[in-house]
Amino acid sequence: MPTPLRNHLITRSRNPADLLNAATRLFGGSIATSPLDEPRGGDHELRGVAAHDFAVGYFASPLDVRVTSAKGRNRGCYFVNIGLSGAVSASRGDLRATLDEATAGIANPGDTQELRPLPSRRTRFLGLRIGAALVDQEFATLTGHPPVSTVRFDFALDLAGPKGRTVQLLARSLLEQMDSPDPLFQHAELQRSQLRCLVTALLLAQPHSHTGELHDGPQPGHPRHLRAALAFVEANLAERLSLDRIAGAAGCSPRTLTSAFRDRFGLPPMSYVRNLRLDRIRDDILASGDPIGTVAYRWGIAHLGRFAGDYRDRFAELPSDTANRR
Repeated sequence: MPTPLRNHLITRSRNPADLLNAATRLFGGSIATSPLDEPRGGDHELRGVAAHDFAVGYFASPLDVRVTSAKGRNRGCYFVNIGLSGAVSASRGDLRATLDEATAGIANPGDTQELRPLPSRRTRFLGLRIGAALVDQEFATLTGHPPVSTVRFDFALDLAGPKGRTVQLLARSLLEQMDSPDPLFQHAELQRSQLRCLVTALLLAQPHSHTGELHDGPQPGHPRHLRAALAFVEANLAERLSLDRIAGAAGCSPRTLTSAFRDRFGLPPMSYVRNLRLDRIRDDILASGDPIGTVAYRWGIAHLGRFAGDYRDRFAELPSDTANRR
């Protein structure tokens, strides 16, 4: 295929440090890279597109690297490496695989990868960083509930089989969208929508720690009182909400509502409200130039001191860190 992300060059250099520094910038500080051996000579090229919860990078380099999840990232990220030409000897812990056009590799949150391009011919591969929240969201869409623990994929993904070919086609479609001259396709939300399709394909194609729940088929829809509570929260998220008020709108007791939230989402109603507010605030901070306090008050936050701590617990960074990336 032609060189992807042709309008998104980040670095082209004979200095390996330029590639390492550019890769760290592309992936938003979520990974740390370092040479495994003496850096090989040659050209190092990186092209890429990044948003706060995903990044897509095209690498053409003979450099051996170690990729490690950043410290303190409580939610973490997944990394998917797809070969475009040449081959990479890859490891994830004790697991080994040769990544090429027929085999991709998946690293889970907290995993350390080692990637060694084989010297037979020029190695080019596509790297995807996918926020864990995106995987959780698509898992919940398929099953009706979020995963009770981190989804952990098997390492090697067979791209030659029917399911793997679907993942590969969706990845290429994402690249074509990013390379389109139409400005509409450069919007992060459209790119994220395409990436969500790819995540769904990964969940269905690649064995993982929760595969059995997907094979059981979609779970029944939310009960009536839970649907009513979710609709009320969505419509009144910027207002002061309490458990009694949400339960009253749902037509059930606070105890019944709490049990329903714990059964379906693994957390009580007010924790669900807090997380939803924080997600909306994060999106607003990144999308607007408004002061952080203004955004927080807009979504019903009354205590900014407590808000900063909750925000850091959820996203492993302060609101000011997010604002600095606008």
